[in-house]
Amino acid sequence: MLTTTTELEKIIDDPNLILIDTRSFQEYSQGHITNAVNLDLFSFHWIDTSNSGISSFNEQFGKIFSRVGVSEEKKVVFYDNVSGMLAARGVWLLEYFSHSNVSMLDGGLTKWKTEGRVLDKISVNYKPANFSGKPNPKILAGFEYVLENLNKITILDVRSKEEFDGKLVRAARGGHIPTSTNIDYTENISKDGTLKNNEELSKLYQMSKDAEIITYCQGAYRAANTFLALKKLGFTNVKVYLGSWGEWGNKPELPIE
Repeated sequence: MLTTTTELEKIIDDPNLILIDTRSFQEYSQGHITNAVNLDLFSFHWIDTSNSGISSFNEQFGKIFSRVGVSEEKKVVFYDNVSGMLAARGVWLLEYFSHSNVSMLDGGLTKWKTEGRVLDKISVNYKPANFSGKPNPKILAGFEYVLENLNKITILDVRSKEEFDGKLVRAARGGHIPTSTNIDYTENISKDGTLKNNEELSKLYQMSKDAEIITYCQGAYRAANTFLALKKLGFTNVKVYLGSWGEWGNKPELPIE
């Protein structure tokens, strides 16, 4: 699920490639990789994981990916400033919609620029397509599933220690989901902005590769980054809790620690 800068440069003009810059339009317009379209993924928070909420989420992203031109035969590469949460969110989203040919630019725009590669300032227009992704519930969790399985699953809270401890409150309540372990997602990323290698990541995630793991943060962006890190390591059963603390912390009936 990672593409190197060298690999991307080789396919940059391939008509079957959709390169998506996940940063804000302001950042995109100041300089982006050639042929990249802009999709500010941070604009699309989702914190309703009821059945109807998931159904609406599926519909919304079906429209968004149709708009940017994703179709079955396309190779999609997302990038961010580093191997960060926005690009990871894009990869997880398309994985969820069963689109297998998707990856994140390892090191993002920072690595691309450091290596002296070309940037562009001209906005690239979308070429809409008919996106027909099939949701894969095996990698998405809603609040009911998390609640029902609290003592059967490994829950990774990938927020900062301050959020986990309830000192930094970003919902009606502070704290964390009971039984969860805190491993800040920033631990996944090397100083040069790439994802850490498997040896380094393995020291962080010392658990069975077959364990059922659910990752969450505030809005399932950082959680998507940890999803990618775990998949890189070969973990087979990882879900992202889509609503994350933005939903859980605002539901007074749900337990917290």
